[in-house]
Amino acid sequence: MTFDWQAVEAALNDYGCAHVPGVLTPDACTALARAYADSERFRSRVVMARHGFGRGEYQYFRYPLPDVVAGLRERMYGPLAAIANRWYGAMALPVRFPLAHAEFLARCHAAGQQRPTPLLLQYEAGDYNCLHQDLYGEHVFPLQAAFLLSRPGADFTGGEFVLTEQRPRMQSRVEVVPLAQGDCVIFPVFHRPVNGTRGIYRVNLRHGVSRVRSGRRHTLGIIFHDAE
Repeated sequence: MTFDWQAVEAALNDYGCAHVPGVLTPDACTALARAYADSERFRSRVVMARHGFGRGEYQYFRYPLPDVVAGLRERMYGPLAAIANRWYGAMALPVRFPLAHAEFLARCHAAGQQRPTPLLLQYEAGDYNCLHQDLYGEHVFPLQAAFLLSRPGADFTGGEFVLTEQRPRMQSRVEVVPLAQGDCVIFPVFHRPVNGTRGIYRVNLRHGVSRVRSGRRHTLGIIFHDAE
């Protein structure tokens, strides 16, 4: 698992998301996807159609997290926290994030956000995920990641990752990220700074998944704040 964090930050600043290929091996992807059937690993299951979220379902891991999930969350947090702090400084927001994930989780837990948020998502043919933001309480880490565990064109078709950016007094911009098995996409939870003609302004983002046309699609989501 290797990340060029300078390239990640540049892509986030330029496009609102960063595509990192080949982070997880095929074997790791297969093992995680198979884990979806083991309900003992998870604290809750959500059927999207019951809540108007789309179609499909997902499950939140319980603590302790699987080693690969905990490792990704720990390894990615520090470099992303440095980016988040630069973003919040640019947007003149007072919050700053500690560079150690344990310190940030302690902040979440002290505020009553104690439930883990990493999750596995499962989509069948016809399923989709409506545009949304993953906000789970007062303390929100502004970046998150998704890892495609299935093989496009072999395990499923369709099901593209979609990001929309709502710019003030302008039409929304759409980014579609084509992912291969094991690829990662890093993106904002809800907003990011953008350089405009009058300086830096804040834009609002939402993400989702387009309709799966055939097969089954699994995704790992890494969210760095815990939930109430």
